[in-house]
Amino acid sequence: MAEQSGMIEIRWHGRGGQGAVTSAELVAQAAIAENRFAQAFPSFGPERRGAPVQAFVRVSDLSPVKVRAEITQPDVVVVLDPGLLPIVNVASGLKKGGIMVINTKKTAAQLRQEFGYTERLATVDANRIAREVLGVLITNTTMVGALVKATGVVKMESLVEPLGRRFGKLADRNFNAAKRAYDETVVEES
Repeated sequence: MAEQSGMIEIRWHGRGGQGAVTSAELVAQAAIAENRFAQAFPSFGPERRGAPVQAFVRVSDLSPVKVRAEITQPDVVVVLDPGLLPIVNVASGLKKGGIMVINTKKTAAQLRQEFGYTERLATVDANRIAREVLGVLITNTTMVGALVKATGVVKMESLVEPLGRRFGKLADRNFNAAKRAYDETVVEES
């Protein structure tokens, strides 16, 4: 997925403590490792652990990213927690031709019927993968793999170094969770 401006904007939706901010940072670091320009930052207010949070990533192939405003019209929306779907309009502002990458057990058709989504969808049961591979219900690196499958925003191998810096001895398990999500994500045709 590449925007005409050479920049892709990604908005992450999660809950405090789920790793949305970490996910955004990992994607930005992977893009920088590919000699591209990127930035990642969170949206913090009075949030607390478990409260809805957002994080943002911009990746540019052409020039340094100078805008630092929240992303209100993303190319991609990533949802770490399916419990947010009935309470947050995660599709708000999604650009025409954009895609939503959702952690869910449901199919795209079920999500369309339940929430009325008209956007292109990519789905993966990141909760199950995180439990099986990581042993904990933290879906951040799992959803990074799903994002890469759905968009190609970075290469999977570009995540190895950022994961190593962030997770140390647990880097391999986190990469395996991302890789498994990459393999299991179902992406609708455009």
